[in-house]
Amino acid sequence: MARGGTKFPLVVYQHLLNRWWTPMIALGLGMFGIAYGQYMEPLGPFLPMSWIPLVAIGALAIMVGIFFLIIRQIAYVQAFPGYLKFVTPFLRLNISYKRIHKTTTAEMRQLFPPKSMSGWMRDIFSPLASQTALIIELKSFPVSPVILKMFLSRFFFKDKTPHFVILVKDWMKFSSELDSMKSGIDPNPPRERKPQSNSILSKLSKK
Repeated sequence: MARGGTKFPLVVYQHLLNRWWTPMIALGLGMFGIAYGQYMEPLGPFLPMSWIPLVAIGALAIMVGIFFLIIRQIAYVQAFPGYLKFVTPFLRLNISYKRIHKTTTAEMRQLFPPKSMSGWMRDIFSPLASQTALIIELKSFPVSPVILKMFLSRFFFKDKTPHFVILVKDWMKFSSELDSMKSGIDPNPPRERKPQSNSILSKLSKK
């Protein structure tokens, strides 16, 4: 199997899920609290339909929150010899380097002007605005743009041209690994072990 480079988590994916998993778990615990209050009413044990639905909603909310917490670590990009691997929990792509036209960099606020967003979207985008992203310009999308936009945030696409906006914490290292893999150079070569000499002369020299 081809040796891949570093796995770089997708910051946009993590950021969006981070905004949801805590409120979902808090909502679930809140539902449990309300259900407990209903159950402790004098007739509560005899009126299960007053609290059982709340328990079900609470359990569902907590499971969704835990699901978001887990899958936020699954979204990443990783350079391999011959292709770039793009992974999310619901979408996996191997983008051939032959499909890549060029790569450029820009700050997220230059790609997505905050003034063009609604108030709540600006609030979500604000922590990302000053970060530098790598724009991978493509000759064509590896799959239908409709499918891509079903599973990826709008912050992966600056316009309708074939490309991906990739935001990772260490964009310089990612760019370097990507360029190295495209050139056929392993950016993280395995360490060479020094050959051990078992000859009689080498053993005598140590005495």
